[in-house]
Amino acid sequence: MKRFLLLLVAAPLLAIEYAHKPADPQPTGWPLTPEEKAFIAKPEFERRPGREVNKHLPHLWPAVPTAGSWGGTSWVDTHAKLVTYVQANPGPCDVLLVGDSITQQWGSPLDKGVLNAAWLKAFPDAKTINIGIGGDKAQNVLWRLDHGGVDGLKPRAVVLMIGNNNMFFSPETGVAAAAQGVKACLANLREKFLEADVVVAKILPCHAPKVRFYEDILLTNAEIDKLKLDVDPKVKVLDLTKDFLNADGTIKQALFTPDNIHLSLAGYEVYAQKLAPLLKPALAR
Repeated sequence: MKRFLLLLVAAPLLAIEYAHKPADPQPTGWPLTPEEKAFIAKPEFERRPGREVNKHLPHLWPAVPTAGSWGGTSWVDTHAKLVTYVQANPGPCDVLLVGDSITQQWGSPLDKGVLNAAWLKAFPDAKTINIGIGGDKAQNVLWRLDHGGVDGLKPRAVVLMIGNNNMFFSPETGVAAAAQGVKACLANLREKFLEADVVVAKILPCHAPKVRFYEDILLTNAEIDKLKLDVDPKVKVLDLTKDFLNADGTIKQALFTPDNIHLSLAGYEVYAQKLAPLLKPALAR
């Protein structure tokens, strides 16, 4: 079986393939070969699916592994720090957190390494591994999962929240493609952790009604609903939209930081309260 086939064994979801074979000279594994390092040193837009055959295929971008880029090697250096962290904590853990900056800010080894008060209050005894990286899109998470990001871990439960940063590109990719990126991340995690429960948290609202970013998040979440990810009994979908919006559709300001994107401690407390019953069965095993 070729590695880019994501087979969901013993799960109701259909087996899927990446939407496009990754162009990476090293599509999986860690450490990276010199060829792979040279490839991912190119700007991300030069490595998108289809670029290798001179085709513009934006509808495929979110669901095909692509290393991130902040300029130079800073993104892959950040990933390398998390790989080192994971390698230092092999074997069983209670919860694996996967996502972007909203996940990272639960408390990450990239920062102070201390889980925030909301997580500790809700899950005081849970051994938690956090591999969130700020700015990541679904395709960047896929690349990290395939390049040592979770190797050797055996989580009881996984929490995935990804897609916010894909909204920067949704005018090109479309919202259905962004939802497919979430599905691909889930499929990858289910392939790697067949025994783990997975909570897929839909994209949190941000900004304000009539702002394109806000509206595309709602549309992407509606596309995620159509995918019926929770037909798999090991998967639960968490929709926090109503918890973070007022009746008029505006965001509950107290739950967000001033940028109207990231969460305040109060926001994380709400998130943790909603996660708790979904994680309870796995943590009780």
